[in-house]
Order: sequence, then structure tokens, then C-alpha cells
Amino acid sequence: MDFTPKWIAWEITRRCNLRCVHCRSSSQMEIEGHPDFSLAEAKRVLDEIHAYANPVMVLSGGEPLLRADVFDIAAYGTGLGLRMCLATNGALVTDAICRRIKESGIKMVSLSLDGSTAAVHDDFRNQPGAFDGVMNAIRLFNEHSIEFLINSSFTKRNKEEAPKIYSLVKSLGATAWYLFMIVPTGRGEDIMAELIPAEEYEDILNWHYDMEKEEHDLLVRPTCAPQYYRIVLQRAKDEGERFKRRSLKFSTGGSKGCLAGQLICLIDVDGNILPCSYFPKAAGNIRTQSFKDIWEHSKLFLDLRNFAGYKDNCGRCEYVNVCGGCRARAYAMTGDYMGTEPFCSYQPGH
Repeated sequence: MDFTPKWIAWEITRRCNLRCVHCRSSSQMEIEGHPDFSLAEAKRVLDEIHAYANPVMVLSGGEPLLRADVFDIAAYGTGLGLRMCLATNGALVTDAICRRIKESGIKMVSLSLDGSTAAVHDDFRNQPGAFDGVMNAIRLFNEHSIEFLINSSFTKRNKEEAPKIYSLVKSLGATAWYLFMIVPTGRGEDIMAELIPAEEYEDILNWHYDMEKEEHDLLVRPTCAPQYYRIVLQRAKDEGERFKRRSLKFSTGGSKGCLAGQLICLIDVDGNILPCSYFPKAAGNIRTQSFKDIWEHSKLFLDLRNFAGYKDNCGRCEYVNVCGGCRARAYAMTGDYMGTEPFCSYQPGH
């Protein structure tokens, strides 16, 4: 497998105008001890990454639109030839913001939608009016011809919403819909009891397979659900055929399950490089080491790429090369990032 970085999320601020129940960084408006870095440092980081690779760069947070210089960062990356994207909760999007998104060369914007109604979404986001903010942002993106995708996160409180959200997303003009299975990090640790059990997890992924097989317009992907790639192979074998899965030029292609530290990573606001957005263990810090050195030599990343070193069911599983289990979930639930995926019900060899 080629371990070239293809997609990097970058937490350019930890400040946020919402307090979502599952937030991986426990973001809020005032964050002690995690100040925003300077524009000069942002440019240095982009220069360093561009000298080494050509990944998709997703400006994330917190809420990245709270930074006055977010579009200066985006424009600088665009000028280097990097594919710049933006992840926002939508509440701060205006006509003026849309114009600046286009001027800065941002190629794709992601929004989160966790319910098909305001009642469900606003409960998940801990903020009355959050649903209306997303809907308004989508209206403006369509008016300004800005491509956007929708991310939806699921726990017990909204799992029945998946088909309804899918139908809504199709009607809104999105380029893609990503179904996220919660990893309990940050504020998400407080809703551990709401995590979807392994058996129901499998049901949702099988529903996704049936839906994706019939979907020809919208790109759909389950995320933080690496066992889906086992299910794709199992179902294709049982049914005697495989359908061609579509890919999005601003993603990693969707050819494998867990990609943490293999094709993707997160740079947090303090300069730590983490395997993914939900894996709160640093491989190194870009303020004291080069990105290349961290990517190529950190013990954490090398461990994650050593599939033969995975333990228990994941280590014995015949699907380890296409699934790998969620390393972040293993770390969050057991403290061992090489341990078995705790929300997989599959028994190897069956």
C-alpha cells in the first residue's frame, strides 16, 4: 500500500459558536490554552506540506469562519496548487462569505446535518436554530454555485433518521453524503451510553450497502465505519456481483476502511499531528519536527501501517487489509490503538 498523505484536516481554530454533544475537540467560544496560530505560521505549514505531497487540505475547527484570515489561508494554499476545502457548521454563512469562498479558490465545503428536522438536529447540536443555519447555508451555496457535501453523525438518539436525512440530502443538491459512526472522543466521551451497539451498527451498514447499490447521482460513503468494506466484499460474494463504487476527487477514493495515519491525518491548533480527527494521540508536532519526518518515521504512524501487528479479532481477520477496524475507536474504548475494533460483531473465518 502506498502511504502518501492524500487528505489532511487542519484545525485552524478550536473556537466554535456551537457546543455539539459529540464534538471531538470539546470546542466552545473561549478556549483556554489553545490560541489560534498566526497567518505566517499557517503559510509556513502549507509550504512545508506542499513541498512533500499534494493532499486535499480541509480547513476545519472548531468553526473556521471565526478566523478573520481563513480566506487568506485558503487563498495561499490555492496559490500553491493545493486543493483547499472548508468544514463549517453553516451558521455564519452569508452572501459575502460565499463570495470569499469562491475568490479564495475553495473547491468544496462540508456541512453537518444530524437530523431531518430542526427538533432532531438542534438537539444533537445543542443549539436552537442550528438546523435553520444549515438550511440557509445550503440555499446560499446553491445560489452561488458552491459545491458542498453533507456529513451526518449517528448515535442511538438519531439512528432512525438515516433514511430521512439521506432523502433530504438528495433533495438539497449536495455533491456527497457521508454517514459518520461516532467515535467517543472529546465531548463525545459524555455520550458513551448512546453509542450504537455492534449488531445495530451492522444493520445500518447493510442498509447503506443496499442504498449505495441503487444510488447513481449522489456520492455516498460511511465514515469511521471500516467494517463496511468487509460487508461490501461479503455481500458481493453472496449475491454473485459487485457494483462499481463511485469516487469523489476531493476524498481519499474510498478503497479501504480505516485510513488513520495511512492516507489521512489531522493537524490540531497546537501543531500536533494526529492520525485522524478522532484519534487524540500525537505522532509529533509540526512546530518542532518536519511534516515529512513525522509522516515517515513516527512510531505511531508506523504502527498503524503494520497490519500484521493488529491484535485479537482484527489481527486474525481475513479482511484486515480492507477494513483494519477503527483504530481511533479501539484507542478510545480500550486504550490500545492496535487492539480489536470494539464495535465489530464479525468473527474471523465465519
